[in-house]
Amino acid sequence: MTQTQLSRDDLQELVADILDVEPEALTDDSHFVDDFGVDSLIALELAVALERRYGVRIAEEEIAQVRRMPDVVALVQRKVGA
Repeated sequence: MTQTQLSRDDLQELVADILDVEPEALTDDSHFVDDFGVDSLIALELAVALERRYGVRIAEEEIAQVRRMPDVVALVQRKVGA
């Protein structure tokens, strides 16, 4: 797999690792803040992990808009042009 190829399963595993939850817990309806207690520090850690994994730059404003797993998928797809 190249650095920019997007696999939802891989992305879900990465996000689950950062949020310290099981990947299965990350449903499309799971809310990062309400369900998992994500704060600005965890959001920053997620942004850095996504930048490293996919070779993209994510602005603070962009990661602040991420609330659920579909938001992460859309953000990364937009960034890598997948």
